Amino acid sequence: MNSKPGQPHDDVLNRESILRRRVKLLTWIFILGLVFSGATAIPLRQELELLAKILGVADKSSGDTTSALAHWILKVREALQETGAKFPFLAYGTDWLAFGHFVIAVAFIGALRDPVRNAWLFTFGMIACAMIIPYAFVLGGIRGIPIYWRMIDCSFGVFGIIPVWYCRHWAREIERMQESKKVWTELTK
Repeated sequence: MNSKPGQPHDDVLNRESILRRRVKLLTWIFILGLVFSGATAIPLRQELELLAKILGVADKSSGDTTSALAHWILKVREALQETGAKFPFLAYGTDWLAFGHFVIAVAFIGALRDPVRNAWLFTFGMIACAMIIPYAFVLGGIRGIPIYWRMIDCSFGVFGIIPVWYCRHWAREIERMQESKKVWTELTK
Protein backbone atom coordinates (compact mmCIF):
# COMPACT_ATOMS: atom_id res chain seq x y z
CA MET A 1 0.00 0.00 0.00
CA ASN A 2 1.42 3.39 -1.01
CA SER A 3 -0.51 5.57 1.41
CA LYS A 4 0.89 6.96 4.64
CA PRO A 5 -0.81 6.13 7.94
CA GLY A 6 -4.07 8.10 8.13
CA GLN A 7 -3.97 9.04 4.43
CA PRO A 8 -6.99 8.13 2.31
CA HIS A 9 -6.41 4.75 0.70
CA ASP A 10 -6.56 4.02 -2.99
CA ASP A 11 -9.76 2.04 -2.45
CA VAL A 12 -11.52 5.23 -1.28
CA LEU A 13 -10.41 7.01 -4.44
CA ASN A 14 -11.49 4.02 -6.50
CA ARG A 15 -14.87 4.07 -4.74
CA GLU A 16 -15.46 7.64 -5.91
CA SER A 17 -14.59 6.65 -9.47
CA ILE A 18 -16.96 3.67 -9.30
CA LEU A 19 -19.76 5.85 -7.92
CA ARG A 20 -19.26 8.44 -10.65
CA ARG A 21 -19.52 5.73 -13.32
CA ARG A 22 -22.70 4.38 -11.71
CA VAL A 23 -24.25 7.84 -11.52
CA LYS A 24 -23.36 8.49 -15.14
CA LEU A 25 -24.87 5.17 -16.28
CA LEU A 26 -28.14 5.61 -14.38
CA THR A 27 -28.41 9.26 -15.42
CA TRP A 28 -28.04 8.18 -19.05
CA ILE A 29 -30.74 5.55 -18.54
CA PHE A 30 -33.04 8.24 -17.09
CA ILE A 31 -32.25 10.66 -19.93
CA LEU A 32 -32.86 8.00 -22.59
CA GLY A 33 -36.13 7.05 -20.87
CA LEU A 34 -37.28 10.67 -21.03
CA VAL A 35 -36.28 10.99 -24.68
CA PHE A 36 -37.97 7.70 -25.62
CA SER A 37 -41.12 8.60 -23.68
CA GLY A 38 -41.21 12.03 -25.31
CA ALA A 39 -40.60 10.65 -28.77
CA THR A 40 -43.52 8.25 -28.43
CA ALA A 41 -45.88 11.19 -27.80
CA ILE A 42 -45.44 12.43 -31.38
CA PRO A 43 -46.56 9.59 -33.73
CA LEU A 44 -49.62 8.54 -31.68
CA ARG A 45 -51.81 7.60 -34.66
CA GLN A 46 -49.14 5.33 -36.12
CA GLU A 47 -48.47 3.77 -32.73
CA LEU A 48 -52.15 3.00 -32.22
CA GLU A 49 -52.31 1.39 -35.67
CA LEU A 50 -49.32 -0.75 -34.75
CA LEU A 51 -50.85 -1.76 -31.41
CA ALA A 52 -54.11 -2.68 -33.13
CA LYS A 53 -52.17 -4.88 -35.57
CA ILE A 54 -50.20 -6.51 -32.73
CA LEU A 55 -53.47 -7.26 -30.91
CA GLY A 56 -54.94 -8.63 -34.14
CA VAL A 57 -57.81 -6.12 -34.20
CA ALA A 58 -56.60 -3.67 -36.85
CA ASP A 59 -59.65 -4.31 -39.02
CA LYS A 60 -62.18 -3.92 -36.19
CA SER A 61 -63.82 -1.02 -34.40
CA SER A 62 -64.02 -0.51 -30.64
CA GLY A 63 -67.57 -1.89 -30.57
CA ASP A 64 -66.49 -5.17 -32.20
CA THR A 65 -64.16 -6.46 -29.50
CA THR A 66 -64.63 -8.02 -26.08
CA SER A 67 -61.11 -7.49 -24.74
CA ALA A 68 -60.90 -4.41 -22.51
CA LEU A 69 -57.39 -3.59 -23.75
CA ALA A 70 -58.30 -4.02 -27.41
CA HIS A 71 -61.46 -1.95 -26.89
CA TRP A 72 -59.41 0.86 -25.32
CA ILE A 73 -56.72 0.81 -28.03
CA LEU A 74 -59.37 0.91 -30.77
CA LYS A 75 -61.35 3.65 -29.01
CA VAL A 76 -58.24 5.82 -28.73
CA ARG A 77 -57.30 5.05 -32.34
CA GLU A 78 -60.77 6.10 -33.50
CA ALA A 79 -60.62 9.30 -31.45
CA LEU A 80 -57.22 10.19 -32.89
CA GLN A 81 -58.41 9.46 -36.43
CA GLU A 82 -61.53 11.62 -36.04
CA THR A 83 -59.84 14.54 -34.32
CA GLY A 84 -56.84 14.30 -36.65
CA ALA A 85 -59.09 14.54 -39.68
CA LYS A 86 -61.15 17.44 -38.33
CA PHE A 87 -58.73 19.21 -35.98
CA PRO A 88 -55.12 18.22 -36.76
CA PHE A 89 -53.79 21.11 -34.69
CA LEU A 90 -54.81 19.29 -31.49
CA ALA A 91 -51.85 16.95 -32.02
CA TYR A 92 -49.66 19.97 -31.37
CA GLY A 93 -50.44 19.44 -27.68
CA THR A 94 -48.68 16.09 -27.66
CA ASP A 95 -45.84 17.63 -29.64
CA TRP A 96 -45.39 20.02 -26.72
CA LEU A 97 -45.62 17.09 -24.30
CA ALA A 98 -42.70 15.54 -26.17
CA PHE A 99 -40.82 18.85 -26.08
CA GLY A 100 -41.24 18.97 -22.28
CA HIS A 101 -39.69 15.51 -21.99
CA PHE A 102 -36.77 16.55 -24.21
CA VAL A 103 -36.11 19.73 -22.21
CA ILE A 104 -36.09 17.83 -18.92
CA ALA A 105 -33.71 15.28 -20.47
CA VAL A 106 -31.38 18.10 -21.53
CA ALA A 107 -31.41 19.50 -17.99
CA PHE A 108 -30.04 16.19 -16.71
CA ILE A 109 -26.89 16.74 -18.79
CA GLY A 110 -25.88 18.99 -15.89
CA ALA A 111 -26.02 15.97 -13.61
CA LEU A 112 -23.79 14.06 -16.03
CA ARG A 113 -21.22 16.86 -15.94
CA ASP A 114 -21.17 17.37 -12.17
CA PRO A 115 -23.46 15.09 -10.16
CA VAL A 116 -22.50 16.63 -6.82
CA ARG A 117 -23.09 20.26 -7.72
CA ASN A 118 -26.23 19.32 -9.66
CA ALA A 119 -27.57 16.73 -7.20
CA TRP A 120 -30.71 18.88 -6.92
CA LEU A 121 -31.69 17.46 -10.34
CA PHE A 122 -31.98 14.00 -8.80
CA THR A 123 -34.28 15.37 -6.11
CA PHE A 124 -36.28 17.16 -8.81
CA GLY A 125 -36.50 13.90 -10.77
CA MET A 126 -37.75 12.03 -7.70
CA ILE A 127 -40.41 14.67 -7.03
CA ALA A 128 -41.53 14.57 -10.67
CA CYS A 129 -41.74 10.77 -10.60
CA ALA A 130 -43.76 10.83 -7.38
CA MET A 131 -46.13 13.44 -8.82
CA ILE A 132 -47.02 11.15 -11.74
CA ILE A 133 -49.08 8.87 -9.49
CA PRO A 134 -51.65 11.35 -8.13
CA TYR A 135 -51.68 13.18 -11.44
CA ALA A 136 -52.50 10.00 -13.39
CA PHE A 137 -55.12 8.86 -10.91
CA VAL A 138 -56.91 12.20 -10.55
CA LEU A 139 -56.79 13.54 -14.09
CA GLY A 140 -57.00 10.09 -15.64
CA GLY A 141 -60.15 9.47 -13.65
CA ILE A 142 -61.63 12.81 -14.70
CA ARG A 143 -60.82 12.08 -18.36
CA GLY A 144 -62.26 8.54 -18.25
CA ILE A 145 -58.95 6.71 -18.64
CA PRO A 146 -59.31 3.04 -17.58
CA ILE A 147 -57.62 2.13 -14.30
CA TYR A 148 -55.25 -0.37 -15.94
CA TRP A 149 -54.01 2.35 -18.30
CA ARG A 150 -53.51 4.75 -15.40
CA MET A 151 -51.44 2.02 -13.72
CA ILE A 152 -49.26 1.87 -16.84
CA ASP A 153 -48.83 5.64 -16.63
CA CYS A 154 -47.96 5.36 -12.92
CA SER A 155 -45.30 2.76 -13.71
CA PHE A 156 -43.22 5.50 -15.36
CA GLY A 157 -42.98 7.22 -11.98
CA VAL A 158 -42.44 4.01 -10.03
CA PHE A 159 -39.62 2.80 -12.29
CA GLY A 160 -38.24 6.26 -13.03
CA ILE A 161 -37.68 7.08 -9.37
CA ILE A 162 -35.29 4.14 -8.92
CA PRO A 163 -32.31 5.42 -10.95
CA VAL A 164 -32.61 9.01 -9.71
CA TRP A 165 -32.85 7.83 -6.08
CA TYR A 166 -29.61 5.85 -6.47
CA CYS A 167 -27.97 8.78 -8.25
CA ARG A 168 -28.91 11.15 -5.43
CA HIS A 169 -27.66 8.67 -2.82
CA TRP A 170 -24.34 8.18 -4.63
CA ALA A 171 -23.90 11.91 -5.34
CA ARG A 172 -24.22 12.56 -1.60
CA GLU A 173 -21.63 9.86 -0.90
CA ILE A 174 -19.26 11.44 -3.43
CA GLU A 175 -19.82 14.81 -1.74
CA ARG A 176 -18.93 13.35 1.66
CA MET A 177 -15.77 11.84 0.17
CA GLN A 178 -14.79 15.19 -1.32
CA GLU A 179 -15.35 16.92 2.01
CA SER A 180 -13.20 14.31 3.75
CA LYS A 181 -10.42 14.89 1.20
CA LYS A 182 -10.58 18.65 1.85
CA VAL A 183 -10.35 18.10 5.60
CA TRP A 184 -7.45 15.69 5.12
CA THR A 185 -5.65 18.20 2.88
CA GLU A 186 -6.09 20.99 5.43
CA LEU A 187 -4.87 18.78 8.28
CA THR A 188 -1.75 17.66 6.44
CA LYS A 189 -0.56 21.13 5.35
